[in-house]
Amino acid sequence: MTVHVIRVPDIGEGIAEVELVAWHVKPGDAIAEDQGLADVMTDKASVEIPSPVAGKVLELGGEVGQMLAVGSELIRIEIQDGAAASAPPPAAVAQPAPAQPAPAQPVRAPAAPAPPASTAATAPAQAAATSLAPAAQRPIASPALRARAWELGIDLRDVAATGTAGRIVQADLDAHVARGAPRRAAPMPAAGRAATTVTSDSTHAIKIVGLRRRIAQKMQESKRRIPHYTYVEEVDVSELEDLRAELNAKHGADRPHLTLLPFLVRAIVRAVAEFPMVNARFDDEAGVVTRHDAVHVGIATQTPAGLVVPVLRDAQAHDLWSSAAEIGRLADLARSGKAVRDELSGSTITVTSLGKLGGIVSTPVINHPEVAIVGVNRVALRPVIRDGAIVARQMMNLSSSFDHRVVDGADAAAFIRRVRELAEHPATLFVA
Repeated sequence: MTVHVIRVPDIGEGIAEVELVAWHVKPGDAIAEDQGLADVMTDKASVEIPSPVAGKVLELGGEVGQMLAVGSELIRIEIQDGAAASAPPPAAVAQPAPAQPAPAQPVRAPAAPAPPASTAATAPAQAAATSLAPAAQRPIASPALRARAWELGIDLRDVAATGTAGRIVQADLDAHVARGAPRRAAPMPAAGRAATTVTSDSTHAIKIVGLRRRIAQKMQESKRRIPHYTYVEEVDVSELEDLRAELNAKHGADRPHLTLLPFLVRAIVRAVAEFPMVNARFDDEAGVVTRHDAVHVGIATQTPAGLVVPVLRDAQAHDLWSSAAEIGRLADLARSGKAVRDELSGSTITVTSLGKLGGIVSTPVINHPEVAIVGVNRVALRPVIRDGAIVARQMMNLSSSFDHRVVDGADAAAFIRRVRELAEHPATLFVA
């Protein structure tokens, strides 16, 4: 028997270390050649590492959540003497997926060819492309997608893959479900299972890893470094909603559907021209505030893997429909994990909305190193007083936060009040 060591491969982009986010095997497991071993995450991509050899897992090189240096030992596999020589020869180096800080789906890592038996225990793995696993083997997909497929009763081996290196992405699973493909029997409901005893001291320890940990770190950094000032303003969007409905009815067949967001983005762009201090990024270590002439609006988007912020660049150059089309495109890319790094960075002010779940008031966390975030609460029909009479109006709150080191409270309030004025009189959004 020979011990084959697989090391963390160099996946390019100058990456020095990766985070181990999932194991697909455990000690004692028999594994096949090209079987997925583990998922690792960098700040640019989520990568699945396959095995270049068949054998039995002897030892894992780390725990989920641990940071591993490139070239460090990932896993030890016991193989039959001479089996390493049958491993495929090095091929063209596989390229990782488009750079992105928080993709939802992993790509295939370059596999390491097996060294000669005499050096199998010490030679570092070299990155090389591998053939796709046959249908009978484990499909390439992210843990989040696997969980969703399990809940839907879908066998991923039946799903046609369109992602890089044969990986299955969210869009592939959606298309499979839309085709009405057969599903396996759903998991037995809790009522049909044997009763279990739950005691008062029952707990569940869940390790925060991968994208969720990066989100937590970013939120912690933002709250630790930025003294947040939150301002809430009520907005009557009745006229805006009437205009939006009329435009959708008139142009819905040949133009993108208009949500509330394109109107608010336009209002923010107009208001920023009067209050440029909110369209900025603050390097608090250097003590430098950089104000931007262009308005690059971050659109906070909830995805199966967590919250990401794709960027509507040069929002000031978009009309309503091009803004709606770009926001929709970016949201789709973010949710499917296909957004590239440039589409997920460089925002100068962020908008966050929970839509119908938006509640009445929120306290949004600033997207560091920006200095302002505009929070959109839900639109609801409320009784208000107009000209001495109680009438029903479509009302919405804007709950926004500002970096109090850079934006004074009066300026923050004036900025949001200007956004409110523009939203309440939507015709002014289109007057130079």
